[in-house]
Amino acid sequence: MTSSYGADQIQVLEGIEAVRKRPGMYIGSTGPRGLHHLVYEVVDNSIDEALAGHCTYIEIEITSEGEIKVTDDGRGIPTGIHPKTGKSALETVMTILHAGGKFGGGGYKVSGGLHGVGVSVVNALSEWVEVTVWRDQKIHIQRYEKGIAQGELQVTPNQDNPKQTGTSVHFFPDATIFTDTIEFEYNVLAGRLKELAYLNAGVKITFTDNREDEPHQEIYLYEGGIKEYVAYMTREKQALHEDILFVTGEKNGVTVEVALQWCIDAFSDNLLGFANNIRTIDGGTHLEGLKTVLTRTMNNFARKRNKLKDTDKNLGGENIREGLTAVISVKVPEPEFEGQTKTKLGNTEVRGIVDSLVGEVLNEYLEFNLNVGDSIIEKAIQSFKAAEAARHARELVRRKSVLESTTLPGKLADCSSRDPSESEIYLVEGDSAGGSAKQGRDRHTQAILPLRGKILNIEKTDDAKIYKNNEIQSMITALGLGIKGEDFDPSNLRYHRIVIMTDADVDGAHIRTLLLTFFYRYQRDLVEQGYIYIACPPLYKLERGRNHYYCYSERDLQQKIAELPANANYNIQRFKGLGEMMPQQLWDTTMNPETRMMKQVEIESAAEADRIFTVLMGDRVAPRREFIETNAPKLNLMDLDI
Repeated sequence: MTSSYGADQIQVLEGIEAVRKRPGMYIGSTGPRGLHHLVYEVVDNSIDEALAGHCTYIEIEITSEGEIKVTDDGRGIPTGIHPKTGKSALETVMTILHAGGKFGGGGYKVSGGLHGVGVSVVNALSEWVEVTVWRDQKIHIQRYEKGIAQGELQVTPNQDNPKQTGTSVHFFPDATIFTDTIEFEYNVLAGRLKELAYLNAGVKITFTDNREDEPHQEIYLYEGGIKEYVAYMTREKQALHEDILFVTGEKNGVTVEVALQWCIDAFSDNLLGFANNIRTIDGGTHLEGLKTVLTRTMNNFARKRNKLKDTDKNLGGENIREGLTAVISVKVPEPEFEGQTKTKLGNTEVRGIVDSLVGEVLNEYLEFNLNVGDSIIEKAIQSFKAAEAARHARELVRRKSVLESTTLPGKLADCSSRDPSESEIYLVEGDSAGGSAKQGRDRHTQAILPLRGKILNIEKTDDAKIYKNNEIQSMITALGLGIKGEDFDPSNLRYHRIVIMTDADVDGAHIRTLLLTFFYRYQRDLVEQGYIYIACPPLYKLERGRNHYYCYSERDLQQKIAELPANANYNIQRFKGLGEMMPQQLWDTTMNPETRMMKQVEIESAAEADRIFTVLMGDRVAPRREFIETNAPKLNLMDLDI
C-alpha cells in the first residue's frame, strides 16, 4: 500500500519554528562552533552600534551558571509599536527573521549582519532569553522561552539613571538543540572578542568569566586598531622596518583600513582580510585589490630605484609579499558575500577603491622612506632568486600530476575509490606503523602514506629545499597539492580527510607539529577549510580476564581502574608506538569510522596560530624558551594524550 502524498503533507515552517527545525542552516552547526556563534551574533549587534557611533563599551559575561550576558551602551533596541506587526519593535526583532535595522531606512550605514537573522536566531535556539533595554528614560524588560515571548513588555521609569541608554541580552542555550555541549570555551570567545577590539579602534570590550571561584576578566581596548593587531602578530619576528605602514580612507561610502609590516625572518606572507568585521577566509575583492596595488607599486618603485633593469621581468606578487604580515579591514554599506558561510567578499567596486587608496598612501610613504622601500625590494629579489632556484624542483612536482596515477609515490598504498569526498589518507610515522595501517585499513576508502623520519621544518626553510625533500615531495604529489603560493583548488585534492597518525610519544608529537607547520605554511586553506585531522590512538590497553578496555589518556586509564572492583587483578599494556599494535587493534581503536576518535584541526584565531608557529618553529630561541617556561607549569599531565 502506498501512502498518499498531498498538499497537507507539505510543511510550512515560519520564523522561529524553522530555525529550531533546521538550526544548521542559520548557525552552521549545533556543535561547539554553532554554540559560540550565538555569542558572536549578539556581540555583532553591539559592534554595529559602535560602527554607527552610538556605543563605546561592550561587556560580555559568562555567569557562574554558564549563561551569557552581553551589555552595551548603545541607543537601545527600539521599543515602540511596529506598524506592520502590531507588536513592540523589540519583540519583532526578537521573534521575526529578517527583521532589523539593517535593510535601509537609515538604521545602520554599515553592519556585519547580512540577513538580520542574528538575535532572532539566538532567541530561537535558547532555552530562555531576557532582554533589558534602557531608552527614553525607561527600563524595558521582556523574557522569551524557546523563542516565544512570555507576556508583554514590562516598562518602568529609570529613576536611578534616566539618561542611560543601551541593551542587555541575557540567554541560556537550549540543550535539546546543542546536544554535544552547552559549555562555552573561554579561549574561543576571547580570541574573537580580541579580534573585534582590534578591528574597531577605541571600542572597549570587557570579558568576564564567573564560572570559577575567582572571576577571570580581560579588557580589550586598542586605540591603534589594526596597527596594533599587526604589531601583536609580528612581535616574535624581526621587523624589516620599524614603522607599521597604515592606510585609512573612505571613498563612495566604503571605509578602508590597511596595516602592513614586512619581516626579515619569514618566508611566507600572512594576510588577514575582514569585511564588516567578518573574517573573509576565502578572500575577495578587497584582498585582490590589495595584492594588485602592492605588486604594481613595488615594481614601479624597484624600476625607479634601478633595482630592476629594463630587461628584467617584474617581480611576482608572491615575491613582494614574502615576509609580509597585513590586515585589511573594509566597511561596506551593502556587502555582497559569496557562499552561505559569508567568507568571500564579492563587491566589485571594493577592488578599485582599495587599489586607489592604498596606492596613493604607499607611493607617498616610499618617496619619503627610500631605505624602507629598498629593503622590501631587496627581500623580494632574494625571494625571486630562491624561487628560480626551486623552479626545476617545482616543475618536477608539477609534472607529477594527480591525473597520472603512475607518478604517485611508490610507498603510497592508495585506496580504490576515486571519489575524494569519501577518501582519506593517513600520514603515518615509519614503515612498521605503515605496515600495520596498510593491513588494518579499509582499502576502498583509506590510503596510507608512510613517512620516514622527521620532515623538514618549513618555518625556517626556503622553497628550494622544500621541493628537494623526498618526504615533502611525496606528500605534495600524493595529496594532489599545487605549488606553494598558488590559489588553493579543492577539486585537485585527492582526499578530503588528511589524517596525521603518529606515535603517542614525544617524537610522535614533534612529527605531528612538523606536519601541521607544513600544512599551515604551505597550503593554509587546507587547515582553514577543515581537511586536516589528527588520529587519536589509545595509550593503554587495560585487561581484566576476558574483558579489555582501550584508554586514550592517563586520566582515562585511572578512571577505568577506579571502576574495577577492589583488589581486582588486571594487566596494563602501554602502546609505545603504532607499530606495536596488531592491524586489527589499530583498525578497532583508531581507523574504524564507527568507533575511532579523531580531532579536526580548526583555527579560531588566525593571528594567534601564526604567532605560535613563529614562536615554536622559528629561528629565534629566546621567545621559544620564554613560551615553554611560562606554559610548562600550567600543564596537567593527567590530560596529556601525547
